[in-house]
Amino acid sequence: MTSSTPEPAATIGDVAVRFGLPQHVLRHWESVGLLTPARDSSGHRRYGPAELARIAMILMGKEAGFGLGELQVLLSGPDPMRHADRLRRHVAVLDRRIAEATAAKELIEHALACPLPFDECPHAREQIDARIPVEPA
Repeated sequence: MTSSTPEPAATIGDVAVRFGLPQHVLRHWESVGLLTPARDSSGHRRYGPAELARIAMILMGKEAGFGLGELQVLLSGPDPMRHADRLRRHVAVLDRRIAEATAAKELIEHALACPLPFDECPHAREQIDARIPVEPA
């Protein structure tokens, strides 16, 4: 059964526990303009459903690899998709990082499977030699 009564505004402590975050993180996000919780008559922060959704979006953005400054830009308006160019650039960065991580994983898996010492393995030697800069002329 759902109630039409709005969820009561939560304290910073309640929200911190609910999201598994230290309270200082929420205060920091507020200080950089990512959050603007309401204040009660005593000046205490109160987080309603909109702020909870905003915290969830911040966490999703951080998990996607965005920094707080980038999130400030992305979440500055009603629709993060109006920053499609910025999102496309981030996808390109993620693609590069995925390729680098995949290559590193393959190298480690090969090293684990190779019976030779790492610096004697032909595959590893090829990788090592490729990392040595060419001597200047």
